[in-house]
Amino acid sequence: MTDQTPIAGRSAYHFEVMRRAIVLVDELGPGARLDDLAREMQMSPAHFQRVFSEWAGVSPKRYQQYLTLGHAKALLRERFTTLEAAHASGLSGTGRLHDLFMRWEAMSPGDFAKGGAGLNITWGMADSPFGPALLMATDRGICGIAFTSEAGEAAAFEDLRSRWPDARYTEDAARITPKAEAIFGQGGEVPLHFIGAPFQIKVWEALMQVPSGHVTTYSEIAAAIGHPKAVRAVGTAVGRNPISLLIPCHRALRKSGALGGYHWGLPVKRAILAWESVRADA
Repeated sequence: MTDQTPIAGRSAYHFEVMRRAIVLVDELGPGARLDDLAREMQMSPAHFQRVFSEWAGVSPKRYQQYLTLGHAKALLRERFTTLEAAHASGLSGTGRLHDLFMRWEAMSPGDFAKGGAGLNITWGMADSPFGPALLMATDRGICGIAFTSEAGEAAAFEDLRSRWPDARYTEDAARITPKAEAIFGQGGEVPLHFIGAPFQIKVWEALMQVPSGHVTTYSEIAAAIGHPKAVRAVGTAVGRNPISLLIPCHRALRKSGALGGYHWGLPVKRAILAWESVRADA
């Protein structure tokens, strides 16, 4: 009998296996053998390798190389993106998750100051390659994506809702599901609606210039938006990005090569960076 589970659903299940495997790689070290990992996961080696490889695209052994702490430093050495050069060469349009065509518009500063008053936001849950995802959208486009595997669904919802506390929220799977399928499935046009302060929006726009499989630094973003000394403020704006993945805040690293923080959990950030690196190498 064939597996009728949707691709995104299988990917979400695979990510749960993947997330636990990341913890094991950290605990057992980079020399952990396939048999050791499979035993700890309570799976046969063959089944573990199949599930893992379907999600990652490579074997667990190969993937471990992308999960080491040194991988972030290697990305900075080999795939550091100068944002001005990326913008000039059109790199921002290549290598996205599904080559999505995205357009975006921002809420005016005056409207943002109202805390979302008068704004109708629909929301719903969806499977993604990085675990369960919470999506929010206005009539103009996606305004929020949160990954809930670390924080939990309720906490993620309150986190996003607190950014626009006076908006009206309606659960509407019928409206959210097609958007989730475009993002995590076969691709398609995905309009974005930036709801943030003007400085935050500048930072988010800069992040969208970083190609998949590449990284940048907080200081590079600060320079690119014309505020080279505002590194701390840039870091705060990166952390407040409400549209995970599509505004790729996971591609921002500290100048030292450290991962820095990630609003939805460092295991998710590490998984996304490794996942994108595998595909960039391929």
